[in-house]
Amino acid sequence: MKSICFYFQVHQPFRLRPYRFFDIGENHNYFDNIQNSWICKRVAEKCYLPTNKLILELINQHKGAFKVSYSISGTALEQFELYAPEVLESFQALADTGEVELLCETYSHSLASLASEKEFKKQVQLHKELIKKHFKQEPTIFRNTELIYSDKIGQMVKDLGFKAQLAEGAKHILAWRSPNYLYQHSEENGLLLLLKNFQLSDDIAFRFSQHDWNGFPLTCDKFVSWLDTEEAECINLFMDYETFGEHQWKETGIFEFLKHLPETVLSKSQFTFSKPSDLIANLKPKDKVLAPEAYSWADEERDLSAWLGNDLQDDAFEQIYELEDKVLSSQDEEIIRTWRHLQTSDNFYYMCTKFFNDGDVHKYFNHYDSPYEAYINYMNVLSDFRQRLSK
Repeated sequence: MKSICFYFQVHQPFRLRPYRFFDIGENHNYFDNIQNSWICKRVAEKCYLPTNKLILELINQHKGAFKVSYSISGTALEQFELYAPEVLESFQALADTGEVELLCETYSHSLASLASEKEFKKQVQLHKELIKKHFKQEPTIFRNTELIYSDKIGQMVKDLGFKAQLAEGAKHILAWRSPNYLYQHSEENGLLLLLKNFQLSDDIAFRFSQHDWNGFPLTCDKFVSWLDTEEAECINLFMDYETFGEHQWKETGIFEFLKHLPETVLSKSQFTFSKPSDLIANLKPKDKVLAPEAYSWADEERDLSAWLGNDLQDDAFEQIYELEDKVLSSQDEEIIRTWRHLQTSDNFYYMCTKFFNDGDVHKYFNHYDSPYEAYINYMNVLSDFRQRLSK
């Protein structure tokens, strides 16, 4: 068995509005509803709707031979209900085919796995319930925010009853080994691991339209020839769904590439397409993965420094999670909901001070002029939120 596993991440945060010092104690409206609506509708028009339409056509065309999987954050699903219900309906139509698998993640696309086991498990449960409500599926595969994984996180995921977790196939974790096999938790606790082939994934997600890349232009035939050179049982192509139409504009030819890729793979290679649950049902783990420290998909280092590590990020992160007991004891649904939206990883991403090799990535849909402005705005919101809690 040689399979390609497509997994797409779908996420939209509730972005904060400009919140000034003089708003503290006077205005409890933190989120920029106008901008959130505009961005959601824009990405829906450029990416979600046309790509979902194409994926549905490909599934019907190939009669069960083409399969994909998605992880859609709770905040994205909330925004679809508010601003673009037709997007939610198009994802539901995909799920109804039986060839699309919905994965579970943290409800608010948060970093809770690094701060609070209790909050992490609650958000996972909330997300699982939301997926069941909208798509009539009960996820058995987990994908943590930003593919963050460690032995400790893997144990929590196993305790929650999941069969497998997605993670990055980072070189410092795998060493000489290939990501193109099924792996398992370091303690052989039953949790299986599907690891991203970042080279081939990024060829599509990041390099597709780069004219100075030695692989340009990327055609389906060329990509399939690269697949055939890989020693593999499964090649996991994990990427943001916004790759199609947003990161890579329609004019680059990205939709034509996606349209013809399944036929090229099925007719010119030994590969088939599988959902994550298919892989774990049919493959045996090749080896154990040892991950004593948490790592992610991001940047050259594959560490957490896109979200945590500088003084701004660490201070904001510490302060939002130290409110956990007060927030939960309030039993106020609006307070708890707001607190969870403030946990969304994007808030800490905007505070990133890395502006070298990975700088452009950190500017995507970033509405702040600097990480310092992002920090001040966030802390102003947190000051008002803390006052509300004390009352």
